[in-house]
Amino acid sequence: MPTNTTEKMLNGHKKDVRVWCDGCYDMVHFGHANSLRQAKALGDYLIVGVHTDEEITKHKGPPVFTEQERYKMVRGIKWVDEVVEGAPYVTTLETLDKYNCDFCVHGDDITMTAEGVDTYHQVKEAGKYREVQRTAGVSTTDLVGRMLLLTRNHFRQGQYEYDVEREHSSTMGQDSLARSPWTGCSQFLPTTQKIIQFSDGKSPKQGDRIVYVAGAFDLFHVGHLDFLEKAKQQGDYLIVGLHTDPVVNRYKGSNYPIMNLHERVLSVLACKYVSEVVIGAPYKVTKDLMDHFKVDLVVHGLTPVMADVDEADPFGYPKAINKFLSLDSGNDMTTERIVERIIRNRLEYQERNRQKEKKETDLLNSLRLKGLQV
Repeated sequence: MPTNTTEKMLNGHKKDVRVWCDGCYDMVHFGHANSLRQAKALGDYLIVGVHTDEEITKHKGPPVFTEQERYKMVRGIKWVDEVVEGAPYVTTLETLDKYNCDFCVHGDDITMTAEGVDTYHQVKEAGKYREVQRTAGVSTTDLVGRMLLLTRNHFRQGQYEYDVEREHSSTMGQDSLARSPWTGCSQFLPTTQKIIQFSDGKSPKQGDRIVYVAGAFDLFHVGHLDFLEKAKQQGDYLIVGLHTDPVVNRYKGSNYPIMNLHERVLSVLACKYVSEVVIGAPYKVTKDLMDHFKVDLVVHGLTPVMADVDEADPFGYPKAINKFLSLDSGNDMTTERIVERIIRNRLEYQERNRQKEKKETDLLNSLRLKGLQV
């Protein structure tokens, strides 16, 4: 695969390499962010086209988030330089020319129109297509599937894997060997390398005002994004403490978190407002924690705060030293509201997932018949 230097030599030393990516970016997750990180590494300037609700509904089924919410989420990813709203579903050479892009980048999965046509066939035929590795273990379809299982209380310990397979069998039939390799519930396997790739690795500079926030940040969404933007405005260096899965489970209920700690870490690290993440942060913000990170201000949103196991206020210390701020982000989106959207339209999203996997499975079987490798 060409490097930055190679592309610059091909296009002239003085010309920056402009990269185009496009997609639905529904329920933006660390998989989306990772593909955009890889795309940005192939050039100098990354432009991301985001499809409208109408286009997505036509080709895939209804999106979970509105186009305005999706535009905002993509703009919040640290590797994105520019967002094009209402990008066409099929990527054309005209689109690349319009935005002066050298090539298009997409993951190594398959994206098709409602008619079963590869949405990247034009740029592939013209040699203006680059492929990056898709992040195994997560997809929007996967996350929707996890939330659909919430309605049957399937996230209780020891039951998850069995119920995922049972749910799959009931919606896709018994031919599990034909299952699409791109769609379906699977487990993300974290590595230190992946965390390093997502992290800036920059320490606070001398004199920086350090702001600390903590929470679950489950199913990272526009409410989180707006809150972190406001929190970052309170200082120079924003640290986000992420609670462990058992702690989130204690204050949010037996079906949460929907995304595990490592998935949540990468989702938050991909946000352009975040400087550093504390993995498995303690629920109580103590003097030791604040001293260790040299925290100047602790910020929390307007959501209710459950007392710690000892019935103490987890923000008692920063409040006592007048270093606590309750911040209104101006956005009332919550993880629970996202789940409600899914549950309210359960049958619609089940059908969307079923159709998507069927389309991919049909293509996979067709390729196998032709003796091609996927």
